[in-house]
Amino acid sequence: MPGGIWNGTIAFGLVSIPVKLHTATSSHDPALHQYHASDAGRIRYWKVCELDDKDVPPEDIVKGVEVEGEVVLIDEDDLDDLPVSSSKSAEVVEFVPVEQIDPIHFEKTYYAEPGKGAAKPYVLLREALAESGKIAIVRITLRRRETLAALRPRGDLLLVHTMLWPDEIRRPEFAGAAGEVREQELAMAATLIESMSDDFRPEEYSDAYREALEALIAAKSKGRKAPAKKQRAEPAAKVIDLADALQQSLDAQGGPKRRPAKQAAKQTAARKRTAKKTAAKKTAAKKAARRKSA
Repeated sequence: MPGGIWNGTIAFGLVSIPVKLHTATSSHDPALHQYHASDAGRIRYWKVCELDDKDVPPEDIVKGVEVEGEVVLIDEDDLDDLPVSSSKSAEVVEFVPVEQIDPIHFEKTYYAEPGKGAAKPYVLLREALAESGKIAIVRITLRRRETLAALRPRGDLLLVHTMLWPDEIRRPEFAGAAGEVREQELAMAATLIESMSDDFRPEEYSDAYREALEALIAAKSKGRKAPAKKQRAEPAAKVIDLADALQQSLDAQGGPKRRPAKQAAKQTAARKRTAKKTAAKKTAAKKAARRKSA
């Protein structure tokens, strides 16, 4: 990975770790441009001033924003004067449990390559994070914009996930579903989940749409017809009853039949009763211990 999008240091207390960030993900979709259908001429976009209808060269273009009907222009010098933290240092501000960060906050992922002489502190932070089960929250400035980021170990590397600010996450404008499910249905769903469970192996999945698009491009470039579209199998019939739908799903997976599912429901209820009794015993024991200490 030559280059890198950011060079700086991770500040961990009084420890400084030189790193270089590299983009960890990329899209492999073929780039589709716009062309004139009659002669295959490329369609281009020109930057034109709407006041005088003339082309504007890049050096004459500045950023701006409209405020109360007036346009406020902002040039590069204005942006340089904004009070942001150092663009060469990512400060660790706190450590939080992994489970407390909802993935909705993550925006983009980068690999953190250790810099020269950074091997020992890099490994120290990586291993300490792995053993603690926590993620480091850092403040980092990328492309003039300060953002929060999560720093976590992955294998022998450290990853940096830039994060959205809380006010950038939209609140849903609708309510979730309400209702109750029967113990039998819950048990059947649990059985179906178990029958479909396995270790996640991302290499076993592929982008069917991209593969079909590449095959289409390859065929048309050689004057051949587009490959026949592969139709996905549609459900044989619409199932209204939830229990029937679960049972048919279990049958398709080669899972247990309805009777074992009922037994599983009874076992689930029994486990709940046992858990309640255990909790009650623990509560009583704690109360007794308090009375003795008093």
